[in-house]
Amino acid sequence: MVPWLTSLLLAAGSGWFASTVGALPAHRQVAASVPIVNVRNGSYAGVHSPEYDQDFFLGIPYARKAPRFTVSQHLNSSWDDVRDATAYPPHCVGYGGDEVGYEISEDCLYLNVIRPAGIEDTAGLPVAVWIHGGGLYMGGSGDKRYNLSFIVQNSVNQDTPMIGVSLNYRLSAFGFPSGKQALDAGITNLGFRDQRLALQWVNENIASFGGAPDKVTIWGESSGAESVNAQTLAYGGRDDGLFRGVIAESGYGGYIGRFPGGLNATNLMQDTYDTLVQNTTCAETVGTPESLDCLRTLPLEDLHNALNGTAANPWGPVLDGDFIADYPSKQLSEGRFPKVSVLIGCNSEEGASFGTGRGPNGGGVNTDDEMRNAIASIVGLEVEKTAGKSLEQVVDELMYLYPNIQAVGVPGLDKWPIIQPGDMVAESMGLQYRRTAALFGDFIMQYSRRRASLAFAAQNLRSWSYRFDVVLPRIPGYAGATHFQEVAFVFDNIRGDGYEENPFANNTEVLTSLAKSMSTAWVNFITGQDPNGPKGLGLPGLETWPSYNTSAGGGVGENIVWTDKDSYIEVDSWRAEGINYFIQNSLTVFGI
Repeated sequence: MVPWLTSLLLAAGSGWFASTVGALPAHRQVAASVPIVNVRNGSYAGVHSPEYDQDFFLGIPYARKAPRFTVSQHLNSSWDDVRDATAYPPHCVGYGGDEVGYEISEDCLYLNVIRPAGIEDTAGLPVAVWIHGGGLYMGGSGDKRYNLSFIVQNSVNQDTPMIGVSLNYRLSAFGFPSGKQALDAGITNLGFRDQRLALQWVNENIASFGGAPDKVTIWGESSGAESVNAQTLAYGGRDDGLFRGVIAESGYGGYIGRFPGGLNATNLMQDTYDTLVQNTTCAETVGTPESLDCLRTLPLEDLHNALNGTAANPWGPVLDGDFIADYPSKQLSEGRFPKVSVLIGCNSEEGASFGTGRGPNGGGVNTDDEMRNAIASIVGLEVEKTAGKSLEQVVDELMYLYPNIQAVGVPGLDKWPIIQPGDMVAESMGLQYRRTAALFGDFIMQYSRRRASLAFAAQNLRSWSYRFDVVLPRIPGYAGATHFQEVAFVFDNIRGDGYEENPFANNTEVLTSLAKSMSTAWVNFITGQDPNGPKGLGLPGLETWPSYNTSAGGGVGENIVWTDKDSYIEVDSWRAEGINYFIQNSLTVFGI
């Protein structure tokens, strides 16, 4: 991740509401103004917000406290008194900028419910369940940037009220342990399993808040979108009736490649686990089942020391034959997923965040040889066996498809001039920065979105696709419309809560208008499964957003392109040759 983006994604403080309201006494007379809900296990007292005329139920457990490296379990206790749900929960233990300023804890499996005030339990409102991003190694539901009050208020203003839910799930090694020991113990993909348990809790209890369990949309960004993808493909695509729609921003359609060879990189995953064990006082148990028992009993600080600043990373999804039963490429091509409505998209310059750091010693790519090495780092180690191609052949093919021609790289020349040797971008990002941004943006984000859109169209499902193409005033032009920048728009967070600098500063009228249009489309989808609204007439001042129909563009569908000028509809065919290569070779070459 580029240095300026890391600093921009830092969040300060605890949940915005939790900072102003303390926990209520455990035993007290409940005031008439305090909202109360009765769920299956007992009753909760939330907090009423006069500012938004909303009720907040914060920090509700959806699972028993999960011992380290175990599968989370349903709650199995009940109570007669009224328990407090008045403060955002701590983030799950993680590592990165999104943890800064927030309490972290291994006791973190909680969710939050934001609803319009005064809702009866018979209201049957649609529900949006937000799953935060952060690479599966950082983040939490209390992050101020994910304040659901704004979009819930918009739903009320549109006369289509909805309920918002956000949740925590375990992260890093705590949520995604890998290696033979984890497989044998059945503890892979714990973070995804946590999310599934939270969705089951919503299904069983959301009616008590006035929500409809059969009108749930799951929604996430980045690894949150990857999580939405995981829930869609879970257990071989089994439909448990937990959601009727999905929204995924920048990360849907597969699993983000963290190792060369993707889900096939079992040896590298084992090395990661063994490195963790080796860097603790459990070192003598490396390679044995006892290593897992030893890690379970280590003081948290010892695990912090081993995970924070060593080679014991990354931690991600595991093809375990259970939660992840098959490759996403196969499930999508064979239609093995719930037949739900879909809204997915990416930002134009995703690779500005994921294309740097690919050169020697984590620096930028300056030469063709460095580019070849960068490409080789994502190709499966047994590619000759799986694809019938040599590593050199794959590298040659991608070097040809992504040439060192700045006019076809990322960002476009309309956003930043030619990069010259010795200039600021060349020195910090590499002389071939545009080339790496194009290739790795397509590999990490773009191709999987198009692959998914094509798969949904093949099943005659209604889906909508977008491309976000706004360069915010606070973002350098060479970064373009990079990763994460659409989040403030869909949340309609025009106050800039949680950001070091308000994304809407210096261009308020144009950008806030776009935020309202995008948030309106998201609300329309959540409440009516069509971003164009109840009557399908489109959005104010914009064309109708067409569903993805491959007959529209000679084999591909159409996207809406969100801009700060005039948003428009395009055929989804840009960089077709490179993206098609990733689609066609995703399993055999990249293991995804």
